[in-house]
Amino acid sequence: LALERAGVPFVIHQFDHPATTGDIGYGKAAANALGVDESRVFKTLLVEISDSGSGSHRHAVGIVPVSGSLSLKAMAIAVGAKRADMMAPAVAERLTGYVVGGISPFGQKKSSITVIDVSATAHPTIFVSGGKRGLDIEIAGADLISVLDAISAPIVA
Repeated sequence: LALERAGVPFVIHQFDHPATTGDIGYGKAAANALGVDESRVFKTLLVEISDSGSGSHRHAVGIVPVSGSLSLKAMAIAVGAKRADMMAPAVAERLTGYVVGGISPFGQKKSSITVIDVSATAHPTIFVSGGKRGLDIEIAGADLISVLDAISAPIVA
């Protein structure tokens, strides 16, 4: 596990995840199951980014609290791109090897630039997916940024 190799403290939390989440979504259902505020549970989202003039597309990872949503404009600015668009769920699953609702920022099949919202360091620890629904990793935001070699930027809409 990348976190063990990095030597940072973390705690794995397993919980019963409902088969369907209705309108609240996977992240908010996780916050409810863990008994923590939604501002401490972060979702891992994939976007396609377009560079100015080149017409080329690549992907990036945005990590934001489930209490908010990703600002595509802010995400594009954070990675120095012209534009960012949400990736289709099936494409995100194929690129990461994880199922939507369980996409982890760790161990993705294809590495990419990662941006974590600045609010991650406002709490002693935050929760991110451990790679499947019902499994979250509790970690300090600063440690998450360091281990992922991520950019910290204001990317919540």
